[in-house]
Amino acid sequence: MSSAAPPEALLGDVTRDALAELLLATADDEFVIGFWDSEWTGIAPMLEEDVAMSSIAQDEIGHARALYELLAETTHDDPDRIAFGRPADAFRHAALMNHPRTDWAFTVARRFLYEHADAVRLEALARSSHERLAGLAGKMRREESYHRMHADAWLQRLAEAGGEARKRLTAALQRLWPDADAVFTPLSGEPELLASGVLAEPLAALHGRWRARVRPTLERLSLPVGGDGAPPPDGRTRRTDDFRWLHGEFTMVAGSEEGATW
Repeated sequence: MSSAAPPEALLGDVTRDALAELLLATADDEFVIGFWDSEWTGIAPMLEEDVAMSSIAQDEIGHARALYELLAETTHDDPDRIAFGRPADAFRHAALMNHPRTDWAFTVARRFLYEHADAVRLEALARSSHERLAGLAGKMRREESYHRMHADAWLQRLAEAGGEARKRLTAALQRLWPDADAVFTPLSGEPELLASGVLAEPLAALHGRWRARVRPTLERLSLPVGGDGAPPPDGRTRRTDDFRWLHGEFTMVAGSEEGATW
């Protein structure tokens, strides 16, 4: 008896393209923030944070790898090529990840905004009709809960510290809010994702739920809350020179010997 066809083989072309778009956006978010935060290894404010941030960054890159592998099976591509063989402008991470790591307060602010956005997204993906994606999202949710706890604790710590720490945190949140919305920028294939059940809810609904989750914490700490604008339509296509620098760093080794297995 022949083995059952993989889920990807049962998808229509339009749904498969939409799934690929979703996987690429989610994977690129994890991949890029993982590389930015890996830069804290050895220079974090304290030894414990060297270990913690290294572990978090490694988790994110591991999640990206799993998503790239699923994407490669869906599109008959190679996961290493997807991760390390694309030009900078072909990446589809949210604009939130265009910024360099900057200082510790900036990293904490980005982590807080992203982790809660990612949590809302993963909750929806864990209810996906695509069984492999749902299973992967469920596994990621368990690991990401620790990242979220870490970001929440540091957000409160810096906010309550007052002085320069609070000033930098406040400035970072104000700068990052518009680009954080971009995690929920609509995807061109979203109608098909919703119709097929691959995506359980519209990104607009997830965007509203994310804002409802982060607002109480920020208001309790008297930290800035962004306006109620919609996610920017170019939120996953804008690239910056800062990201192009990072892209050069993480593609350097793979680019030195094309076709090698990493």
